[in-house]
Amino acid sequence: MDHETYLAHIVEQAEALKAAAVAAGPSAPVPTCPEWTVKDLVEHIAQVHNMVTGALKLTRADKRPAPAELPADWDDLVTWWDNKRMEMVTALGENDPATEAWSFVPELGSYGWWARRQAHETAIHRLDAEHAQSEKVPTLLFDPQLAADGIDEVLVTISPFRARVKRPEVTVEGTLLVHAADAGRAWMLRAHGGFVDVGPVEDSAIDADATLAGTADAVYRAVWKRPSHAILNGREELLQAVNGG
Repeated sequence: MDHETYLAHIVEQAEALKAAAVAAGPSAPVPTCPEWTVKDLVEHIAQVHNMVTGALKLTRADKRPAPAELPADWDDLVTWWDNKRMEMVTALGENDPATEAWSFVPELGSYGWWARRQAHETAIHRLDAEHAQSEKVPTLLFDPQLAADGIDEVLVTISPFRARVKRPEVTVEGTLLVHAADAGRAWMLRAHGGFVDVGPVEDSAIDADATLAGTADAVYRAVWKRPSHAILNGREELLQAVNGG
């Protein structure tokens, strides 16, 4: 997807997140994030969008931006977040996507990288807000292109970044085929020695120790540890080696 499409997704997903959060109310529990209430969820996404706004003003060599002091009042918090995310989207749109910026993955930090990261950060937390609002969450919230791109981000960027320092929890060895059927995309992952290698594959009809398959929407949710209708066959522990937070 291009830079403008990512920015449009940030706006769309943030508005849906806000609507679900406001409908659920600040004290509602978030089933997909058991430690959080809806207010905690909004505080988190507000801090993330504030952090990104600060990161865009920094170089890759700088230190992580400091967290903000958020309003205690719920309505004030929502308004603060509204203003901060609009500031973030505006800043992201004002420079070439290749412009470098601070990032927790230093060599990848750029305006384009942050636009992609925030499209998916906001989408997944929109899903959390939907679960807080209602037990009946639609099975197709995300279009196949966005969802498939989010799967790719987890598998190709997020998991390898974590694995570079050798994740101690990754003790399993084997292969996992991930197939987003309606997007026509598939990936093969190999877990070995605490590391995870990944690459796209053209043919989904290949052997693996485990297979995760379904709509792009369903697989997107599964790799981010959210409730999903994706089907996992084979060695289930392999999914834990590659999914997001």
